[in-house]
Amino acid sequence: MTPIDPPFTAFRFDVVLDLDKETADLAGPLCEAAFAECDGLEMTMQTRKLDVGGMNDRQIHLIGPVTYGQLTLKRGMTDNLQLWRWFTLGTRPGSVLTAHGHVTMRAADGTPALRFTLTGCLPVRMRAPGLNARDGLVAVEELGLVYERLDIGLPDGPGPGTVPAGPATVGGGAG
Repeated sequence: MTPIDPPFTAFRFDVVLDLDKETADLAGPLCEAAFAECDGLEMTMQTRKLDVGGMNDRQIHLIGPVTYGQLTLKRGMTDNLQLWRWFTLGTRPGSVLTAHGHVTMRAADGTPALRFTLTGCLPVRMRAPGLNARDGLVAVEELGLVYERLDIGLPDGPGPGTVPAGPATVGGGAG
């Protein structure tokens, strides 16, 4: 980081999801919503240790497969029921309704600063909010997603060391 680069902030972000293949029952975008929390943007590489005879002062580590976390979005506001329909339609036998999307972190002034691109997303958990007349309207209390791949880059294009992960919908709400 150079002295003129501002630090990335995590308090403003957008979430956009869209189907990989549109269906007659579901139109895109699935989600252009504002969520209060986003957790699970995670990659872990499994390594294998290699012991080499005569090299007692070091260990050799070989790269292995990468596993990805489960994205959890909490307390979301959306103006449609597309996320709920996606989950419901995806539970039908033989139905595979994958999606792609991104989470864009925004600077304090609202400009896009960093983008996480998700591919091969499937919903694994939907939770409605508790119903209470005293509380405000929240459409989705919790949405859990698994994903096949996670890439990170600048909002204008792939960053160094990233590989484009396929189509991504541009847009977003306020987070």
